[in-house]
Amino acid sequence: MITIKQIQEKIAEAIKLSGLTQTEIGKRLQISQQSVSHYVKGDKLPALDTLANLCVLLDVDPAEILCIK
Repeated sequence: MITIKQIQEKIAEAIKLSGLTQTEIGKRLQISQQSVSHYVKGDKLPALDTLANLCVLLDVDPAEILCIK
């Protein structure tokens, strides 16, 4: 079974591996750096539209983030 914690870990890993700063990601997605920080720490999950845009920005397959693959 897929857990929220697994998804949070995948999001955090993709952000860290991107080479982009949290500020850069926030600006490109039009969200705050603090929101990105929450995703990295696993405190919160992004909204569905933000998750989709984050996957596009980071060039990551959403199925990978959602632990489907």
